Amino acid sequence: MEISALTRSVVKRNHAIIAPDGYINSNVPGWTNCTVNVIINEQMGARLAQTLITLREGGELTGRTEASQIFFYVVEGQAQTTVGGDTRTLKEGQFVYVPAGQDYRFDQPTADTRILTFHKVYEPLAGHAAPGVLFGERDIAKAPVYMNDEALRIQELLPNELGFDMAVNIFTYSTGGHLPMVETHIMEHGLMYLQGQAIYMLDNAWYPVKKGDSIWMAPYCQQWATAMGQEDSVYIYYKNVNRFPTVQ
Repeated sequence: MEISALTRSVVKRNHAIIAPDGYINSNVPGWTNCTVNVIINEQMGARLAQTLITLREGGELTGRTEASQIFFYVVEGQAQTTVGGDTRTLKEGQFVYVPAGQDYRFDQPTADTRILTFHKVYEPLAGHAAPGVLFGERDIAKAPVYMNDEALRIQELLPNELGFDMAVNIFTYSTGGHLPMVETHIMEHGLMYLQGQAIYMLDNAWYPVKKGDSIWMAPYCQQWATAMGQEDSVYIYYKNVNRFPTVQ
């Protein structure tokens, strides 16, 4: 019999590994006939929220972004999406960015459609218009080599423009690929593994991770990663960008 007291999940002062074996479901107003798992949010010390939604047939997500913008990414399946008067069917690997103050609706999903979200309170920047609704998709052809290493590729899903105060990227590590240095930086991360497995070093602790795992990294949490196994290691991740390093 499996021992229920064992898990790979870890929650520390400045980082967390959240494995699916510890998920507890939440209810979100307007999100119906679905399972919602809140993976990262402010109560753990983060300044973002990350959720994973599993829609059943007939499931719906309806709401309006208020102070927070939301990035929706289809991990599996498909659903019809209406944002800003534009209705499209989003399939696996496709996304929509919904700015603050915008209505959204997801419906007509296939069974067990899974949607990942990143939420961040939007910080306006004088002289720059807030972003509008943006649809897009994962495309390895749009993922240039990272730091001259053919084993590393990053696709930027949101434009690198000053109107955006968040970035969402997909990082692909081919077999043997690893970060070229231990990173130490002001940006906070929330991420989820889409494929493969890896070893992640966070604050000098070493963790095995795999498809379905999520990670939170606070600002200045030291980090390094290397791919493991015989397939590419791929994760989608959030970071805060393009704003002054002080809040005053």
